[in-house]
Amino acid sequence: MSSGRYGLDFDTTLFKAERVMGILRGVDNHSLGGVLQAAQAGGLRFIEITLNTDNALALIEQANELASLCIGAGTVLSLEQARLAHSAGARFLVAPTLNEEVSNFCKDQNIPYFPGALTPTEIEKAWSAGAFMVKVFPVEKMGADYLKMIKGPFQDISLMAVGGVSAKNVSEYLNAGASAVAMGGSIFSPKRMQDRAFEVIQKEIQEFMLPVKEFCSKK
Repeated sequence: MSSGRYGLDFDTTLFKAERVMGILRGVDNHSLGGVLQAAQAGGLRFIEITLNTDNALALIEQANELASLCIGAGTVLSLEQARLAHSAGARFLVAPTLNEEVSNFCKDQNIPYFPGALTPTEIEKAWSAGAFMVKVFPVEKMGADYLKMIKGPFQDISLMAVGGVSAKNVSEYLNAGASAVAMGGSIFSPKRMQDRAFEVIQKEIQEFMLPVKEFCSKK
């Protein structure tokens, strides 16, 4: 990753190697610095701040000044949001669904796009539209076996498992064929962030990362 005006660029090789994204929803400017430090100390390198967080665009700008992390925007639902997030310094965009205008914008700007999908038809459509990875969400409602079945006909589609992935089950999703996984509210809960429980956040990130590192070491 290289350093630019808005922090660290998205390194595709590093993300594919490290395989983990953190999701910050509900963080505020008082806890942002501590949360980012905990994330970095815990081993995370890629963090999205969701746009349905209060003052999300300002937080993205601030995050790029506070930590040596690659910062993206999540819950990007429109072309206008995509443009604003990119202008604020987001180096990748994540969404719960596919928006083809956003996809085209990401292609034009050379930004990795992670649109959400669940069914085989949605997954194939998102991939064909130019997704860097397809965010399978909410994956916990389907389970790792579902992901494994999806990979049968879609071996060349990169999938990121999102929603309910934890240290206890992350290995199941990786073994089922997930190219990446995300950690969210179970670790970065709004209350925990507001209470400045940074040591707990760092510890649980490390616990999450351990089975991921073990999986990657066998590849």
